[in-house]
Amino acid sequence: MNRIANVTVLVKDYDEAINFYTKKLNFNLVADQEIGEDMRWVLVSPGGENDASLLLEKAQTEDQKARIGNQTGGSVFMILHTDNFELDYQNLINNGVKITRDRSDEVYGTVCVFSDLYGNLWDLIEAKN
Repeated sequence: MNRIANVTVLVKDYDEAINFYTKKLNFNLVADQEIGEDMRWVLVSPGGENDASLLLEKAQTEDQKARIGNQTGGSVFMILHTDNFELDYQNLINNGVKITRDRSDEVYGTVCVFSDLYGNLWDLIEAKN
């Protein structure tokens, strides 16, 4: 069986990105290992070790640096599913995470759009049963 294990997110700084994802979004720090000069293998995940993780990669080239915060050209970059929208939505607000489109009830569930520390857009969704 195949599965997506990691998705790369370009970041300016490892530690500020780790802080955002673990302190503001309550993700788990799965791995943080040095793998070379000014390079680390950093994985964060909203779930456990077996769930898909974000690989936080420090941008090295000018081309990579230009894409920080705009990895999809302005479209939603990631979709974060929740089983408790109210709790997670309030957590975003309490932690000062920028809400770019306020909550709404859609045919597929309750959703809001927020941005990460660099401006990448995320959906927070509690799907309808």
